[in-house]
Amino acid sequence: MLPSTVERVPQHTAEHVNAEIRRQTEERVARCAAAGREAIDRRLAELDHEWDIERTLEANAATLCAAGAALALLSDRRFALVPLVVGSFLIQHAVQGWCPPLPVFRRYGFRTQPEIDYERYALKSLRGDFRNLPTSEGDGASAKQVVDAMRR
Repeated sequence: MLPSTVERVPQHTAEHVNAEIRRQTEERVARCAAAGREAIDRRLAELDHEWDIERTLEANAATLCAAGAALALLSDRRFALVPLVVGSFLIQHAVQGWCPPLPVFRRYGFRTQPEIDYERYALKSLRGDFRNLPTSEGDGASAKQVVDAMRR
C-alpha cells in the first residue's frame, strides 16, 4: 500500500529527525509569540520563501541530471548513467516517498509543506487572523471569509 502524500516523507524519516523538526518549529513559534506581532510578521514573510523538501529534491535532481547530461555530451558518455540513476530516485520518491537523498536533506532541517504550514497557521492564529471568523455553527460562516483569512 502506498503512503499518503502528506505522510510519506515523515514516515520515511527517522523519528528522532521528525522530533527535532517539530521541536525547532515549536521553539520558533514560541520565540515569535514572545517577541510580538512584528516578529510574527517577519517570520511569516520568511516562511513564504522557505523551500520545502519536495522543491529541494526537485532542484537537486534537475541539477544532477543537467550536469550528467552535459558531461555525457562533452566528456564521456558513461556520465549518461547519472540522469538515469537520478530519474529512478525521483520515481521512487514519487511512489514511495523515499529516495537516497531524503534522509540527508531531512537532517539538514528541510520540512514538508504541511510542516511549514503548521508553523504558518500557528503564527497566524497567534497574530489573531482567525479571531473574528464566524463558525459553521449558524453564525453565517462564509467560505470566502475563511479563505481570505488563510491567505493573509
